[in-house]
Amino acid sequence: MKLITVTDMQALIRRVGLEPFLALAVDAIEDYLRRWPELRLSPRHAFHYPFGVTELMPCADDRLYGVKYVNGHPGNPARGKLSVTAIGLLADVPSGYPLMVSEMTLLTAVRTAAVAALAAGLLARLESQRVALIGCGAQAEFQVLALASRLPVTEVSYFDIDATAMDKFAGHLGHRFHLRRGQDIADTLREADVWITLTAAKQHQSLIDEALLRPGVHINAMGGDCPGKTELSPEVIRRCKTVVEYRPQSEQEGEIQQTGAASVHSELWEILTNQRSGRDNDDDITLFDAVGIAVEDLAVLDLVARLAERYDIGSEVTLVPDLADPKDLFSLVAGN
Repeated sequence: MKLITVTDMQALIRRVGLEPFLALAVDAIEDYLRRWPELRLSPRHAFHYPFGVTELMPCADDRLYGVKYVNGHPGNPARGKLSVTAIGLLADVPSGYPLMVSEMTLLTAVRTAAVAALAAGLLARLESQRVALIGCGAQAEFQVLALASRLPVTEVSYFDIDATAMDKFAGHLGHRFHLRRGQDIADTLREADVWITLTAAKQHQSLIDEALLRPGVHINAMGGDCPGKTELSPEVIRRCKTVVEYRPQSEQEGEIQQTGAASVHSELWEILTNQRSGRDNDDDITLFDAVGIAVEDLAVLDLVARLAERYDIGSEVTLVPDLADPKDLFSLVAGN
């Protein structure tokens, strides 16, 4: 079985190149979503606490099974820890044998950015060049770079209540885009074509005043991922053509937990397979209400497994016994 550590994932991304790797992740998720009727999935299994959440996220087809352990603890950075950490398992469906265990903290940031880029490529105006980012935490740079694989992004305005997070963001991407440091949310959104909300607070928020909405804007709302955690008001949601990943999970965890399924235009896979329309005209205000689903994790685990094989990255570990007689498990501990 292959083991992919954080060091291995760094090596793999360096070998492929960060932006090409992000583009491959967008393509991989698109491929899996186009096969939606073939997939087996369910809302994630979660234990919620006042200070955070721990979750298991499974998905499979007839070939591969993937599951991710992931946490979300917004208070962790104050203690010098990541808000989100994750580990993934990829297994062979016909035998049930595990094929790969992988770090998924980096990979979760990649897949979250990738599905956001996929949605924006389908829902934003194709000429969209100016992006506004609200929240400059651990996933911010990934979001913008992935988006640039599907839209002609040249300018990014950005804002965070933490000035050091803004400094960090500018230090990483100042060489790649024209950056404008926002003074507040309204100033940051001014003139942008695509708005990204990416905050971690575990509470109902109204980051965007309804009066700020303009015809033609697309919004990627990325921060909602559990009950009671949202970024937009019900009034803003009702003004938008809203697309979700998976209705049963989004109704529990997304922005639409406030407005119900009736406010949903479609799931993302329905637009990819031409069963529903995306943007119909330049005046549509579109919203991708993202919560993160296990299909995305399975897609990127599959991608990593194939790339790790191609570039000979990762190590082989023995976590399943290899027996001459598969009925004789006791021989592993027998004293003779």
